[in-house]
Amino acid sequence: MKFLDEAKVYIRSGDGGAGCVSFRREKFVEFGGPDGGDGGRGGDVVAEAVDGLNTLIDYRYQQHFKAKTGTHGMGANRTGKSAPATILKLPVGTQILAEDKETILADLTEIGQTAILARGGLGGRGNATFKSSTNQAPRRADPGEPGEDRWVWLRLKLIADAGLVGLPNAGKSTFLNAVSRAKPKIGDYPFTTLHPQLGVVGVDSHEFVIADIPGLIEGAHEGSGLGDRFLGHIERCQVLLHLIDGVEDNVVEAYRTIRHELTAYGNGLDEKPEIVAINKSDASIPELLAEQIAALRKETDAPILGISGAAGTGVIDALRALWRVIEPFRKAEAERRAAEAEKKAPPEEELEPKPWSPL
Repeated sequence: MKFLDEAKVYIRSGDGGAGCVSFRREKFVEFGGPDGGDGGRGGDVVAEAVDGLNTLIDYRYQQHFKAKTGTHGMGANRTGKSAPATILKLPVGTQILAEDKETILADLTEIGQTAILARGGLGGRGNATFKSSTNQAPRRADPGEPGEDRWVWLRLKLIADAGLVGLPNAGKSTFLNAVSRAKPKIGDYPFTTLHPQLGVVGVDSHEFVIADIPGLIEGAHEGSGLGDRFLGHIERCQVLLHLIDGVEDNVVEAYRTIRHELTAYGNGLDEKPEIVAINKSDASIPELLAEQIAALRKETDAPILGISGAAGTGVIDALRALWRVIEPFRKAEAERRAAEAEKKAPPEEELEPKPWSPL
């Protein structure tokens, strides 16, 4: 399945059904009169976050989504049936934006979360509604209200707890392959990773999700290399693991390059907690690694580790350092969900069975 994280679609809700002009005329039945029913409501267009999707590829081949018109009213005071909603099933983490690509209409961050993107038109009133003492045979009925239509952008931002950043060939894919069952492409050339990858990792009976994005180079925020378009996939991460190639001539310059691109991108990426890991330590000597760590200490207060994704050295320590940052966020989220569930629960007195009474 191809990865697609952005798509533009046209949506249109259904028109309301028209009201009916009808009169009751039956042989040997007195007191006839208007009996035209109202039209049904048009269908809404609804976005829903569902499990099992991690790409917007379905919206590459179908860009138009239109809900049905409500059923028209009928005689005998029969109201038309409302049209069903048209549902856009989207991956968790999808943002729906207006055509200007700036106004956020909805942000689907949880499974089952829904958002109405276009409401269906109301049904028209039948002539039975207009009956009065001075107008006993109205011949008027309203048409249904028109539906709403618009173009919207779908933008996927993957849900992950930690994000991997670094220059091309820093060993991000090798690290993800070593700590999870994800099988990203690995090669000894730049830009091996062409689209984001997710991997579930476990450490000390805890599990969390890591996102690997294509490597950044100097000028990525201006479109150099693959640009910074994939940085949106780590906006929701709680912590960043900054991998630096240990065989680089200047690890400080490599660190500064990535930090500059994160700052230029904005959206709070440069303010996220960071853990720096000098990768490929198995190809270096301890004295050189100590010098590199000492040089980076002058640039950042973040924890600095020496690891090797290929040999597995220091990998567990890196995962534990990530979990120490992620754990408080997990606890806060669990408390928030518990508070929301408590608000939705009925009061305890309503749950107690009432005593039986013969009256």
